[in-house]
Amino acid sequence: MPIYEYKCNVCGYRFEKLQTFHDEPVKVCPKCKGEVKRLISKSSFILKGSGWYVTDYARKNGKNIASSNTDKSSSSSCSSCSSKNCSSCKG
Repeated sequence: MPIYEYKCNVCGYRFEKLQTFHDEPVKVCPKCKGEVKRLISKSSFILKGSGWYVTDYARKNGKNIASSNTDKSSSSSCSSCSSKNCSSCKG
């Protein structure tokens, strides 16, 4: 069941109401009995697993962004191209 957020036009009181899709929207503020308006808020919908843009297709320097947070050994990798044993970057 979705949680709807409302705000009173008179006193500014904000509250949430757990309702089904078929329930009538709240029209009266529970504090001052003024008129309320339903707000549109961000959802907490998160896509997890493989097959989504963030995990499989968003690439940074040819690497997967999701795997870019892995442990990197800076001592033996090239700082400009991030490859190991780079012959063109050794000076």
